[in-house]
Amino acid sequence: MKGYVFPGQGAQFTGMGKNLYDQNLLAKKMFEQANDILGFRITNLMFDGTDEDLKQTKVTQPAIFLHSVILSKMLCEAFQPDMVAGHSLGEFSALVASQAISFEDGLMLVSKRARAMQKACEKTPSTMAAIIGMPDEEVEKICAAIKNDIVVCANFNCPGQIVISGTETGIDKACELLQTAGAKRALKLKVGGAFHSPLMESARAELAEAIQTTLFNNPICPIYQNVNAKAETNPDAIKENLIAQLTSPVRWSQSIQNMITAGATHFVELGPGSVLQGLIKKINSDVWIEGVS
Repeated sequence: MKGYVFPGQGAQFTGMGKNLYDQNLLAKKMFEQANDILGFRITNLMFDGTDEDLKQTKVTQPAIFLHSVILSKMLCEAFQPDMVAGHSLGEFSALVASQAISFEDGLMLVSKRARAMQKACEKTPSTMAAIIGMPDEEVEKICAAIKNDIVVCANFNCPGQIVISGTETGIDKACELLQTAGAKRALKLKVGGAFHSPLMESARAELAEAIQTTLFNNPICPIYQNVNAKAETNPDAIKENLIAQLTSPVRWSQSIQNMITAGATHFVELGPGSVLQGLIKKINSDVWIEGVS
């Protein structure tokens, strides 16, 4: 069985998608449609923008979404997923690829999500950090023990790699405590704020209304959602899980493990970069993994 996976924020690079735009008429049509929907030429920023341009959340998220979704549409009849999953932002790409929502609605939701998250990031100095070489339970225990600051586990990426999220002072405390407790590395990330933490509550509330008024259909295959790492096909449940995603951890390691248990032996990453391929190899080195970019 084949599972398709879609990357999240951080996979962007200058020039992303230009080869698709130049060489494929369907891709060019979808990119131009996106320019019209967004009200600015995101293609200019994707193809020729600076790293700083692409780091803006309001640009990064729709850019990665576009790259991933267009790749899935270009595969045409060859795109026959038995199951799909997306890492954080990538969950929206997975929903469009699996026909749970339309391309147009998906792009509008991603744009609203990005702007809401960017606003939330401006309210409180906050950040994230990657913790390497420590069991999940230990990281969770140490984060929970920090008082008067918000620090939570945000991404369970693979065994031995967790990303924590919270206030800047809380993350500094956590990194010090985790390294003292034996973590191999505690590396602060260059991100705009504390994604997948309670500090995203204002963004969650803003996005919830848009999701509730968007038409969701039954997907063509199960989608393993970040919030609970379980297969879902019910549109109402998919909506609720998607709303909860912004303030809940991304259970990526658990999602991949559950997909393998359900029969996945072949994974394909659609989108820029190869981050998810690397994570899947660390989760289970026996499955076949490839990327299309």
